[in-house]
Amino acid sequence: MSTELPIDPARRRARGAASNAPGRFEPGRSREPDGWDLPEELPSLRTEVRIEVPRSVITYNRSPDLPFDRSINPYRGCEHGCIYCFARPSHAYLGLSPGLDFETRLIARPEAARVLERELGSKAYRVAPIAIGTNTDPYQPLERDMGIARACLEVLAEWGHPVAIVTKGTLIERDLDILAPMAARGLVRVGISLTTLDAGLARRMEPRAPAPARRLAVIRRLSEAGIPVRVMASPLVPGLTDHELEALLAAGQEAGAVAASWIMLRLPREVSALWQEWLAEHAPGKAARIMARLREMHGGKDYDPRWGHRMRGEGEYAEMVGRRFRAAVRRLGLDAPSPPLRCDLFGPPARPGDQLSLF
Repeated sequence: MSTELPIDPARRRARGAASNAPGRFEPGRSREPDGWDLPEELPSLRTEVRIEVPRSVITYNRSPDLPFDRSINPYRGCEHGCIYCFARPSHAYLGLSPGLDFETRLIARPEAARVLERELGSKAYRVAPIAIGTNTDPYQPLERDMGIARACLEVLAEWGHPVAIVTKGTLIERDLDILAPMAARGLVRVGISLTTLDAGLARRMEPRAPAPARRLAVIRRLSEAGIPVRVMASPLVPGLTDHELEALLAAGQEAGAVAASWIMLRLPREVSALWQEWLAEHAPGKAARIMARLREMHGGKDYDPRWGHRMRGEGEYAEMVGRRFRAAVRRLGLDAPSPPLRCDLFGPPARPGDQLSLF
């Protein structure tokens, strides 16, 4: 199968992936000379945005190792460009590469809030917490102009619908006027992903995501507004960031987080090759050790997708990390169970012209 030639680092500056190989549903890609023996300077890769009009926005899952059964994703692809992102393979379903296409060719769904309201109003709908940000970040840079995540939050707030948000983005601070009142009603909690405290390493792994110190500031701001925040030490990378586990949890707790979680690095489908390209460029001396540890936890494979296994791996090393996590959260007071989000407040909002209740 033909593949693209290597992409000049100057063209992919501030991008996570090093290549743009075709996804598993494509026959291949190649660049062929046009016959003119002239030097050609190709432009830097720029972010492109396409519009999608969804028929539905609530996606349901039956995965037994996930704490939610439904989610919303305002965007497909993510400009943060995190090289390890497990959502990259989803771009292949669009005929796009999980590599650089995933972070430069984005899909926005500006009608999401309208469609969401229609789905919530269905007689067949049964309320349960909705997760936002489980595939791609709802507060990636594109949200500043599109405002799709905010529009969805406005709908959820009006309907008294519980929501759990996962993000690295600082734009969530813009929506405190919605989130704080929802939190006061027991309708929202937020998870902030913190991969490393090393700003240089973060910039290489997550080139367009906020710096670690800025994410800690987001935790502090949300906590001060009364919004329960979970610090997410994920993904942990064996041999690269795993030594920071306790420091990550302590930094989150000091900033105001009241809960914590962790996930081991996952390398599904095309992510494995992209990750190994990144290692060869940015951490060649550690690459062999990192991959050996990952394979040790997945039965000799780069990744094992089995439920109950895919998030943590198994074996002595995975168990040791789990023990470290449990000891740290007990010491930091991050192990108290979180109260469930309220579902009893759900109902259609009052509209102008509605008949007033007599009771």
